[in-house]
Amino acid sequence: MSRSIVRQSKFRHVFGQAVKTDQSYDDIRVSKVTWDSSFCAVNPKFLAVIVESSGGGAFLVLHLSKVGRVDKNYPLVVGHSGPVLDIDWCPHNDNIVASCSEDTTAMVWQIPDHTPSRPISEPIVVLEGHSKRVGIIKWHPTARNILLTAGGDNLIIIWNVGTGEPLMTMDDHPDLIYNVSWNYNGSLFCTTCKDRRLRVCDPRKNEVVAERLSPHEGIRPMRAIFTKEGNIFTTGFTRMSQRELGLWDPTNFEEPIALLELDTSNGVLLPFYDPDTNIVYLSGKGDSSIRYFEITEEPPYVHYISTFSSKEPQRGMGFMPKRGVDVSKCEIARLYKLHERKCEPIMMTVPRKSDLFQDDLYPDTAGPEPALEPEEWMDGRDADPILVSMRDGYVPPKSRELKVPVLDLLFCFFPSLLVIFTLSLLSLFFSLLFPLSNCNLLLFLSQEKRICDLENKLFKYTNGTV
Repeated sequence: MSRSIVRQSKFRHVFGQAVKTDQSYDDIRVSKVTWDSSFCAVNPKFLAVIVESSGGGAFLVLHLSKVGRVDKNYPLVVGHSGPVLDIDWCPHNDNIVASCSEDTTAMVWQIPDHTPSRPISEPIVVLEGHSKRVGIIKWHPTARNILLTAGGDNLIIIWNVGTGEPLMTMDDHPDLIYNVSWNYNGSLFCTTCKDRRLRVCDPRKNEVVAERLSPHEGIRPMRAIFTKEGNIFTTGFTRMSQRELGLWDPTNFEEPIALLELDTSNGVLLPFYDPDTNIVYLSGKGDSSIRYFEITEEPPYVHYISTFSSKEPQRGMGFMPKRGVDVSKCEIARLYKLHERKCEPIMMTVPRKSDLFQDDLYPDTAGPEPALEPEEWMDGRDADPILVSMRDGYVPPKSRELKVPVLDLLFCFFPSLLVIFTLSLLSLFFSLLFPLSNCNLLLFLSQEKRICDLENKLFKYTNGTV
């Protein structure tokens, strides 16, 4: 007598559960821009959502604990002159977020731990290099201050945020770039493009090292992400407009490792991947469900696990880094689902086996410390993320300043300090040029005191204490 074999996996039973109504974020005016980004980004401290705004682009940043109804006058992050298209939290500093916009710029912002009393309108870095709208922004997973942008000019630019300068520009894409995904250690990234090609790029060599024409035969947009093992997971459409997912080996693009048809919905499937569990969560705009699959080394390689469904269609989705989940509740992932005027956290949990910490569910995960400095990465070094233990949970550190050269910070972002610095130099020059009489000495001391007072006022202003 034959017996069916049940696949052995600790993630066969993953259950999605929406939080209680009073733990959601309500009255959020989610952006209506027709762009296939997730419109949402989250980290262990903050939730950021691209919102409707008059007179330019804006996004909302809320502390995770600030649940409930959002006041209509809550201060936004403003500064772009056109709609914001994408946002991404820095993996190495929970208070730093990057945004890009139709105004052709990307900006980097420092978010204070306290609730701001007025809109945040001064970015710490403005990145200008694209000639058309910038629709994609991605931080490097392991190197400090390395940021990638992709624009409607079909260019990909890698920036050193610390200096505000572009490190390299790639022009290998002849048409609109749909998405970009770094691999686990940031040595490569993959892209999908309107020309229906999937490309693997080496940014430091400034070349495409592998490509595949039409991994999905349909003409609608594709998405691609690297898995931890170096394979590429894709979503797209068949020639008959059925949604489809695939798994590919970039060293041999001839045949897919796996190819699976799903349904006939129109929404582009956005993949969110957890490298610790090898689970990918699929969310389609306009869908009311989230499907999740486990990627393994055994056939059929991509295993369907389950589906979480709700009544309202989703406008976007945010994915919490693993260090932000609640290990006491056996939570292995958390997604933030955007509705028309609401953001709803969805907890993905597994059945509890004991009250002890389950090492098999929570291997060490990527922490907030960068493994490389920008110069090391540019010199050709690669390093996996620095891992931290989840045994005692993760406590986000207090706000840290973005590490940038002091002179760049002073002269680019605080013009008042430039005036003070100039006055100090002039005072020093004249004091050396002319011997100081008693009268000149008194004048010099009074000017010095005035400069110190201005410095103190500026310090208080920039730190939000006035």
